[in-house]
Amino acid sequence: MAAVGRRPLGASGIHVSELALGSWRTYERIPRDVGIGVIRKARELGINFLDDARYNDETGTAPMKSGYSEVVFGELFRASGWKREEVVLANKLWWEFWPEQRAAAELEGSLGRMGMDYIDLAYAERPPAGLTMQEIVRDIGALIAAGSLRAWGVLNWKPELIVEAVDEASAQGVPPPCAAQLAYSLVRRSPVEDREMANALEAAGASVVASFTLDGGALTGKYTEPGATGRLAGRLDDEFHQAALKAARDLLSFADRLARKPAPIAIAFALLNPRVASVLFGATTPEQVVENVSAAEIASAMDEETIADLSKIGIG
Repeated sequence: MAAVGRRPLGASGIHVSELALGSWRTYERIPRDVGIGVIRKARELGINFLDDARYNDETGTAPMKSGYSEVVFGELFRASGWKREEVVLANKLWWEFWPEQRAAAELEGSLGRMGMDYIDLAYAERPPAGLTMQEIVRDIGALIAAGSLRAWGVLNWKPELIVEAVDEASAQGVPPPCAAQLAYSLVRRSPVEDREMANALEAAGASVVASFTLDGGALTGKYTEPGATGRLAGRLDDEFHQAALKAARDLLSFADRLARKPAPIAIAFALLNPRVASVLFGATTPEQVVENVSAAEIASAMDEETIADLSKIGIG
């Protein structure tokens, strides 16, 4: 399998692999050796874009209420033998403890738990009431100037908020957001494909980092079979996933036609959008990394007719 390619991350000057390995609800739930294997396989296949984030413990066994995910990620990353300078590492500013914790304190906490000196990219979640864009840009600009952060992006922001950030960044002489992490899949094409979002991203010089591309696993096709197990097994009647569960059947037929599996084809759909710099995915085994990374090869091999047929899935 050919190594995945690189794409520019907006106007930041940073180039990232077109597939990004996430760690949401992953490494503290699988054996340590498997986690190291996942990270090593990603490196072997050419991934250089890693995403980590703090979240609250859901296992009931972590030694801290929030952020143990960052501790485990840092330990596994170092155990994998990967050099820090070889990766583009992303994390998030949640503003969860604002105003007691401003951006600097939140990032410092993440760095300490991860055992890292700096983050390449921090996605800012939508700001809480009372936190102004002037403050956000000022505080992030200070982190970039201090070397704790190379670039910043936004997480699920509306277009008008991105435009406001671009204007404020220009006024303060701070780099604008270079990336927007947004849900994007065969069944969730808005807001990525909306004209307002396209205009906002163009104004920022920002790329999309696509998330939720498998719709929580619904587009893998596994839930089309009776008795399937997984995160969605007890929520198959949830209205939120109905469109994806319906599309999964069409995607299975399409995958059979290409002699491929549905999951990498769903990822390939997102890769076909020129605004997408990278598609974020999670994996609990090295084999799953291999399968998902095959999306890059699938996307590059599609002709116009195949792309048109794929694009019809999930519409209506």
